[in-house]
Amino acid sequence: MLIYPEIDPIALEIGPLAVRWYGLMYVIGILGGWWLGRVQARRPWSPLTEEQVDDMVTWIALGVILGGRMGSVLFYNFSDFLSDPLMLLRLWEGGMSFHGGFLGVLLAMVLYGRKIGVGFWTLTDFIAPLIPLGLGAGRVGNFINGELWGKMTDVPWAFIVNGIPRHASQLYEAFLEGFVLLILLWWFASKPRPRLAVSGMFLVGYGLSRFFVEFYRLPDAHIGYMAWGWLTRGQLLTAPMILWGICLLWLAWKRQASQPAGQQA
Repeated sequence: MLIYPEIDPIALEIGPLAVRWYGLMYVIGILGGWWLGRVQARRPWSPLTEEQVDDMVTWIALGVILGGRMGSVLFYNFSDFLSDPLMLLRLWEGGMSFHGGFLGVLLAMVLYGRKIGVGFWTLTDFIAPLIPLGLGAGRVGNFINGELWGKMTDVPWAFIVNGIPRHASQLYEAFLEGFVLLILLWWFASKPRPRLAVSGMFLVGYGLSRFFVEFYRLPDAHIGYMAWGWLTRGQLLTAPMILWGICLLWLAWKRQASQPAGQQA
């Protein structure tokens, strides 16, 4: 088995300024998504120019940070929020939720789409392949922080944490939500697809990955299992994403099949 190296969460200190690895992972995710977006904007069928991608990244970053913080507080720490509403503003204390960040990005795309006159689903199809890089980087940040560990196990690739061998569920998610989903979506979006299809593929791919890894990840201690001794809050929030993704894929292919061959896109 492997021994967790107890990595210092602070990557760099410059005087009173402390740069944390977790924050760097967000920077890597945002910059990486920006670069992939500019690459994707060069495709002949792209609805956005490279300059519009530059502007869009700012909106996405705000959606991720503000939505992620609000989701963490409201979805996972609501009772604490009721007793201390100002905790919502204390971003430096940490705590980010994918589902909150996801909703924040969707709202950002509604607002940005109105600004540039591009449809909401057109934008979500465009950004879907850009998201996994940030997801993977964020999970690596969780691993460095030594948080969100998995259950006890005796598998040879387990990490020994405080004397207990555990699944490195953060790395499982980094691999599935980051690397595998990135390859899948980048390949899927490499040719024109009917509207809704790429968004649907993202929802199904992320949802299945997250739902699966939750079986190996410990639930939040203050929440525990929601039902049946195995259903977690993460699975409860993720299941609708899978169903909605399947619906979007079905609608996309139905729409394509109903159009004349020369008009399908």
